[in-house]
Amino acid sequence: MSSSQFDHKLSGPSLAFQPLYQQVAEYIKQLIVERRWQPGEMLPSEFKLADEFNVSQGTVRKALTLLTDTKIVTRRQGVGTFVSEHTAQDALFRFFPLQADGKGADLPKAELLSKELVEPIESVQTALSITAKDKVVKLKRRRILDNEFCMLETIYLPSKRFPEIEKREDIPHTLYHFYQTDYNQTVFKTRDSIKAVLASKSDAKSLGIEKGMPLLMVTRVTESIDGKLIEYRESKCRTDHYHYQVELD
Repeated sequence: MSSSQFDHKLSGPSLAFQPLYQQVAEYIKQLIVERRWQPGEMLPSEFKLADEFNVSQGTVRKALTLLTDTKIVTRRQGVGTFVSEHTAQDALFRFFPLQADGKGADLPKAELLSKELVEPIESVQTALSITAKDKVVKLKRRRILDNEFCMLETIYLPSKRFPEIEKREDIPHTLYHFYQTDYNQTVFKTRDSIKAVLASKSDAKSLGIEKGMPLLMVTRVTESIDGKLIEYRESKCRTDHYHYQVELD
């Protein structure tokens, strides 16, 4: 990619008034979206990027620092800068905050109960900014910690971003890594809303608890690194000996 192509990118109105290092960061992010570098792949050195984009090495360093702060890339001391990859470990500490009381973080298993292509209900349309004509894939799962059902999940995915995912027989426990490797949809940020609800008869049967037990209902909207809404999920979490823990950077 030549510096002239980078200069052309800089002429857009959305970038024109940003500091140069932010423009460089935005361009590198776009190249990551376009898969110039794969998840887990090392980027060229600061010197090579500076030469390619015709900017100073200091500008590239500031751009990479910005991308590191937003977890789009990861820096390894003495090694280099890598495109962030949603591994199982990453999913554990960033995206699964439910923990058993008195125990450390542990990544649960997931039992897939159903998968189907459906028309989105109104709440899903609102959450994903889609219309009633846009199909979504609906996944239902149970999460398991210490051989016990701890959470029910209903997940909605825009079918245009995850074509025929409902036909897949190999949907894994860790979805965010799967989204990234198989559908080029890299999770950038999530927004969770939490409220208390009571277990319905169906919830109780699925989780092996009494009807009316208190649960936490967590609704999550997920955004990709290119600013698209790619997932909406509703999770019902047990509270009898589990808690919801979030660490803020």
